[in-house]
Amino acid sequence: YFFQGYQGMVDGGDNIVEVSWESVSSILQVGGTVIGSARCKSFRTREGRLQAAYNLVQRGITNLCVIGGDGSLTGANLFREEWSGLLEELAQKGKIDEEAVKKYAYLNIVGMVGSIDNDFCGTDMTIGTDSALHRIIEVVDAIMTTAQSHQRTFVLEVMGRHCGYLALVSALACGADWVFIPEYPPEEGWEDSMCVKLSENRARKKRLNIIIVAEGAIDCHNKPITSEKVKDLVVQRLGFDTRVTILGHVQRGGTPSAFDRILASRMGVEAVLALLEATPATPACVVSLSGNQAVRLPLMECVQMTQEVQKAMDEGRFVEAVRLRGRSFENNLNTYKLLSHKKPDAELPKTNFNVAVLNVGAPAAGMNAAVRAAVRVGITEGHKMFAVIDGFEGFARGKIKEISWGDVGGWTGQGGSILGTKRTLPAKYLEKIADQMRTNNINALMVIGGFEAYLGLLELSAAREKYDEFCVPMVMVPATVSNNVPGSDFSIGADTALNTITDTCDRIKQSASGTKRRVFIIETMGGYCGYLANMGALAAGADAAYIFEEQFDIRELQANVEHLTEKMKTSIQRGLVLRNENCNENYTTDFIYQLYSEEGKGVFDCRKNVLGHMQQGGAPSPFDRNFGTKISAKAMQWISKKLKETYRKGKVFANTDDSVCLLGMRRRNLVFQPVAELKTETDFVHRIPKEQWWLKLRPLMKILAKYKTSYDVSDSGQLEHVAMHSPKEAETGAI
Repeated sequence: YFFQGYQGMVDGGDNIVEVSWESVSSILQVGGTVIGSARCKSFRTREGRLQAAYNLVQRGITNLCVIGGDGSLTGANLFREEWSGLLEELAQKGKIDEEAVKKYAYLNIVGMVGSIDNDFCGTDMTIGTDSALHRIIEVVDAIMTTAQSHQRTFVLEVMGRHCGYLALVSALACGADWVFIPEYPPEEGWEDSMCVKLSENRARKKRLNIIIVAEGAIDCHNKPITSEKVKDLVVQRLGFDTRVTILGHVQRGGTPSAFDRILASRMGVEAVLALLEATPATPACVVSLSGNQAVRLPLMECVQMTQEVQKAMDEGRFVEAVRLRGRSFENNLNTYKLLSHKKPDAELPKTNFNVAVLNVGAPAAGMNAAVRAAVRVGITEGHKMFAVIDGFEGFARGKIKEISWGDVGGWTGQGGSILGTKRTLPAKYLEKIADQMRTNNINALMVIGGFEAYLGLLELSAAREKYDEFCVPMVMVPATVSNNVPGSDFSIGADTALNTITDTCDRIKQSASGTKRRVFIIETMGGYCGYLANMGALAAGADAAYIFEEQFDIRELQANVEHLTEKMKTSIQRGLVLRNENCNENYTTDFIYQLYSEEGKGVFDCRKNVLGHMQQGGAPSPFDRNFGTKISAKAMQWISKKLKETYRKGKVFANTDDSVCLLGMRRRNLVFQPVAELKTETDFVHRIPKEQWWLKLRPLMKILAKYKTSYDVSDSGQLEHVAMHSPKEAETGAI
């Protein structure tokens, strides 16, 4: 690799280093970049690029993987276009011979976008964005507690000179009162609207106001809106005690989140595959993520579109700028607008429909964000919203009450389930639940929960023949740390649990680095689903992960012990092994611990750690807040649509399969799937889907732990063009 980016490539010498397996060990959990990065003026000149080309040819390098923002990637593309000319010039100057010109005739380039701003068109998430959101949300959560104590207004300035992604998503994730971003300046007279909103919130007994400002925020005349300006306005107009917090470089620091580690690992594989398949005829590409699908996009198409956004903003075409940012950005903005401002009652439609929301299963971080979104979207759509306490059991006992817009304020950042949640299934309470549905005139149900929620909806839809009360639209939003619900790649709560596992593994690895020659065996939750163990192992850089989905025997355990014994001879004298709680009834955590202790005698010693219920707790991660908010808002809009479709002769009557759906993230899109159709995809005995997307990432974890195995490339991204989406598309799919 090159130390100090392009500067190292131009300077050559010790800056270009051949990398060994061990030299990149233990950097997974380190923030920033261990190989350094630098803005390089000389690479912008032809002389600089000529010197860089010479240094590459000297070492026989013709494949480059560039990790950076649009500037770095544009530079890489120019370098590739000039390559043959640069070699010829070097040959003319006698620095290289004709043989070298022929041998190294082509330079292949692949880009990975590393930028905390998430300002690169064509990719849903750039490497580093999620970690930056973690830093921002940690600060907001800390501020919330101090501001709750004193009635205060906080103005938070976050990074984003040209892109409002961080400001927008953090506003969505903490339920901010107001947000200023460059792509969507406030309308004329925003000063009055904002002050009215802040004073209304105070009147509703909300002790805290949070305003988030992107550093590049502007008004509709392209004049900057600074955090100081916003503060002065609030103080002058309202006299509120107001503080400004500028987060600055805190956002770039800290250890990478689980999402970023997995994203970067997946993109790293994609980059290598893209380089292996590259030919002189293929354009330089970037590898990126669309939903949960890896894609390859022509680098210059992405760069041009990114520049188009800036041009649209400069020319005051703000609607266009938002659309060019992509469907994910547009979806975030629409959801924020929907949830942050309550229309006056007189302006709200009145549908006379009553919709109930309940949590089912074990607690999962992000459930409360989902309830908040459901309640607020429901009220905006004109429905009366009801909250059911303690799941189906509470429903049967009549623990149901109307819930208002203000009741769910501040719920986004709360862990666990405020409504209360139980694993009880509805089958034994059908009559009582039907009574409650009738008494409260409930016309639709929204269930936020895990596998029990899915089973519960199957039971309710089967009971429709006997009880007309269940002939109403019902939708499920998956929320469980286990991520074991069929029909969805992700469930609310899994990302938070994954971060807990990763943080704990980091600490454990740190303790082991002091003692040397130590192997830790860590047990994770998940029932029979190995998602947490497998992805936790990938994010923490573990040596092995035992899961139920991939049967293992004593020979494999023996091979793992031998592998660790070999590892102890190197400079990396520690091991980490994850085990899913139900991966094998006989090879228990104790058994594996005892086996490793016995077989490793004299070479390494062992410790074990059962993580337990800490995986269900904690404040939700930015991903879970955002995912929970958006998926729930979409589910509520589906309910409204179904209510209109099934309302006949003064009554809602829905008895078809497509009126009981699960809303899941499938590869690139959010899809409503009838629960009846998901039955064939489900292993009901072990409570897992029959096919799980993340099993394809299993070989990646083994390869990174230095096992020889084959990697299935059939799922790797194919080169496609950057699509301009229609405004309609923003509503359909993206997360």
